[in-house]
Amino acid sequence: MTTTYDPHHPKYLDEADVREELTRVYDLCHGCRLCFKFCTSFPTLFDYIDRFDDQDAGRLTPAEQDQVIDECFQCKLCYVNCPYIPELHEWALDFPRLMLRAEAMRHETGQKPLKQKITTQVMARTDVLGTIATTTSGLTNKIVQAPEGSVARKAVAKTAGVSAVRLLPPYAKQRFSTWMKKRTAKLAERKQGKVTVFPTCLVEYQDVQVGKDLVNVYEKNGIECTNTAAGCCGAPWLHAGDVKHFTKVANKNVKVLADEIRAGGGDIVVPEPTCGYVLKKDYLDYCDPEFKADAQLVADHSYDAAEYLVKVHKADDTELDTNFEGEVPDNVTYHTACHLRAQNIGFKSRDLMKLTGAKVKLIQQCSGTDGMWGLRDGNEGIAIPIAKKLADQIQNAGGGTENNIISGDCSLANTAIAEQTGATPSHPLSVMARAYGIPKE
Repeated sequence: MTTTYDPHHPKYLDEADVREELTRVYDLCHGCRLCFKFCTSFPTLFDYIDRFDDQDAGRLTPAEQDQVIDECFQCKLCYVNCPYIPELHEWALDFPRLMLRAEAMRHETGQKPLKQKITTQVMARTDVLGTIATTTSGLTNKIVQAPEGSVARKAVAKTAGVSAVRLLPPYAKQRFSTWMKKRTAKLAERKQGKVTVFPTCLVEYQDVQVGKDLVNVYEKNGIECTNTAAGCCGAPWLHAGDVKHFTKVANKNVKVLADEIRAGGGDIVVPEPTCGYVLKKDYLDYCDPEFKADAQLVADHSYDAAEYLVKVHKADDTELDTNFEGEVPDNVTYHTACHLRAQNIGFKSRDLMKLTGAKVKLIQQCSGTDGMWGLRDGNEGIAIPIAKKLADQIQNAGGGTENNIISGDCSLANTAIAEQTGATPSHPLSVMARAYGIPKE
């Protein structure tokens, strides 16, 4: 049995070794039970073990071990709350990274069902899909936004493995990178910094308004913005267990981003939490050794979009413009995305929105999305109840009413919120833009 989260370790993909490590960790988690509320993986695990008089995790079958793995959607919250993580305890327990190791082992040993493999091949190629979908947005959006359960959606579910009943984000007519190339910068007179925007595939192809608001808010505060040549962060490959594909993407992206930093592109800002986590954490683990220095440079210079602005505001020689002459909401119900909480940076988006004078209430409930996981056909039975729980908490807080807008950093979580509440959440950078009086483009 080897306790390792290093994908380059010779035992990382060894099935017998992985299953022994699963037994060790499952036994520890069963004895603790602190994380029972975060996802269904833990209740499922506890029920499996509790049926045995001796409560021995070693008696679980491989199929039962795998069911726990399948129900993990990488929210990272168990790691955030675990007292036994490698940095704190000799047990060196990192449940999310063990699940990634187990997914990688199952992918490498051919244990993944064919449908899952096909779905990953389709959904993980976000740049290819986005390029085609934005070019044919009229036709694509007719399919994407067809009624749930319709013939068109069922056909997509059968062929591509995308859920026929979940609300899906539409594709934009104009990509973020195209908008960046065509626009003229409106930089404030006092220059306070320069950043490279890593828009993520969601902002590049779908939620383009978030990218526009980010750039406009940054420029209003004297921060010059350039766009990166790097592509999708690769998270869909990683979370599906395809380590080889993810490592290839990671190597390419860190090289591009590191070169941009060295060429004077400034720090990297990321408007989507999952992608920010990948740049800060996952690339360090998965890049090949010759790219480790680039990965470290990228991690050291990567910021969540709100995190960077708060840093500017708190610095001794820079500050944000706090003259808000636009639409300032009375109240904001703010959803704290799991992958933002996992970055352990505090609630920077909340702090940013509070500068406008709005009252901000936190909702710390997972949306059950994790990038692509919640949108896969077959995962609805777990994902939708989690999204409904989030919607209930938002509505109990008054979110979505005339004087209480909903805000969240994750575009896919915001889509789940819209699906369950009927309200349209705004990214915190969009809230800031409207407060400044910057109109939607």
